Amino acid sequence: MPLALLALAIGAFGIGTTEFVIMGLLPQVGADLGVSVPTAGLLVTGYALGVVAGAPIMTVLGTRISRKNMLMLLMGLFILGNLISAAAPVFAVMLTGRVVASLAHGAFFGIGSVVAAELVAPDKKAGAISMMFTGLTVANVVGVPLGTFVGQSAGWRVTFLIVAALGVLGLAGVARLVPDVPKPEGVRLRHEVAAFRNTQVVLAMAMTVLGFGGVFAAITYIAPMMTEVGGFAESSVTWLLVVFGLGMVAGNLIGGRFADRRLMPMLYTALGGLAVVLLLFTFLASGKAASVVAVFLIGLLGFATVPPLQKRVLDHAHGAPTLASAANIGAFNLGNALAAWFGGLVISAGLGYAAPNAVGAALAAAALVLAVISHRLELRQARTAAASAPANPGPDAASDRGPTPAEGSPLGARADIGL
Repeated sequence: MPLALLALAIGAFGIGTTEFVIMGLLPQVGADLGVSVPTAGLLVTGYALGVVAGAPIMTVLGTRISRKNMLMLLMGLFILGNLISAAAPVFAVMLTGRVVASLAHGAFFGIGSVVAAELVAPDKKAGAISMMFTGLTVANVVGVPLGTFVGQSAGWRVTFLIVAALGVLGLAGVARLVPDVPKPEGVRLRHEVAAFRNTQVVLAMAMTVLGFGGVFAAITYIAPMMTEVGGFAESSVTWLLVVFGLGMVAGNLIGGRFADRRLMPMLYTALGGLAVVLLLFTFLASGKAASVVAVFLIGLLGFATVPPLQKRVLDHAHGAPTLASAANIGAFNLGNALAAWFGGLVISAGLGYAAPNAVGAALAAAALVLAVISHRLELRQARTAAASAPANPGPDAASDRGPTPAEGSPLGARADIGL
């Protein structure tokens, strides 16, 4: 494993901790800043929307500098945002700090995905991407539970100070271990933007929004759901987040392993399973054993979609992948924002703290439908390309036409369908 992947994973660990730790601290933050739990949930929504906006903006701003330098600048912005959150005297300042930190999130993972994929052989790209995202998932096993415990015992402000320190460690890791690889020649912003004209790129991002929205519909309100509905003690939320994190780690590794081999079957399995688990969790959240199993499976199935969806975007935007990759990270967080908002709406409507699970099930099911549409469209394009090829080209035609996609492209026979 290239050491640069370790550096990217360290940065991802810090970012993952600040993204998810707020979910275990919503009651404490809300009480301290004088807002309700649904209002405190805007800290999740605000962060997610900041990622959505920051991913393309920060990526575009960074087109004139090397990817390594941009990663370092993004970690600096992340540190600043968490320091603002730690010192926030009122809710509005806390929300501002969350947004500032979030501006670094999408571009870091987007640029980091491109860097990770370039460090390994073509048939190991998804595995390299999943290795970087391992930092994000491990954060949910170690960083988030510890941050939640510290926040509940020493105060949530201490948690965000620790997260800022993690950002300093991530910055040092990128500076020391990530190679300063020159940017590709001839790729301009217009080439990056052109990737969004590819229907498969757009469909992959839509799947990302809906599928990951399903995860966050449940997890955003995990603390009040488990204490008010499941009957868990407040201190148990920490261990439930550990369970969720373990599921994330397992799902990320499984998704990375199979995305390089059977990408679409992996997506079908993960999205379909996620929809079923969330639907069942709506009715079984009052059972402690069922809740523990459901939280684990939500993490596993949700994060099993991350490497295949990110790889699918990179494959279809292979000529200029940086902006599309960053935008897909934004799509993950657009799903987070929508799910947190919808979840808050159903809670405010009096449907109970378990109701967001049903919202998540609907979102995951919609993502599965898009996956089926995307795959069928891809197969149709492949059949059309095959039908339009010469049936029996003679020796002269064969010599004139140049290499076939299977002969001349590292993507083999898939190159004729736009990958």
